[in-house]
Amino acid sequence: MKRTSLYLAACVLLASCGGQDDELRDWMTAARKDIRPVTNTLTEPRTFEPFVYADRDQVDPFDPAKLANALRKLASKSNNGLAPDMNRRKEPLESFPLDSISMVGIISRGSVRTALLRADSVVYEVRLGMHAGENFGEVTKITDSDITLNERVQDASGEWVERISTLELQEGKK
Repeated sequence: MKRTSLYLAACVLLASCGGQDDELRDWMTAARKDIRPVTNTLTEPRTFEPFVYADRDQVDPFDPAKLANALRKLASKSNNGLAPDMNRRKEPLESFPLDSISMVGIISRGSVRTALLRADSVVYEVRLGMHAGENFGEVTKITDSDITLNERVQDASGEWVERISTLELQEGKK
């Protein structure tokens, strides 16, 4: 008896759940009738037309000998005396960009001035003629408030040009 009443209650509960979906199904059917799919027409793909290099008797633009000749002419033309010595041993401060180096002080020993430069939390002593920065910067002047560097950089045409940069004393900054 208990079993039949349990089955009867389950059937009544399941029957009451089925009627709520009818309204939703009617709305979906009406919405499907009103919606029209939008399809864009695709244009015909262009056919590939290969380029035929028919001027075999003219100079090949990709000839390695022609490129080597042009590089040789460029190298002979750009000897303006400003090119840095590439065989010189690099100094420690030349591995840092100039904007990451800061001047933190100077030391005077008689007539010789030494600048104190900080790069990557390490303080270096720099004298006239030493190098700093990635652009072959040579220290040309040390004053109480700044140091002057003469940098050598290449311009757009590959020529070496000089550029003057300064590092000012950073007082009270860490």
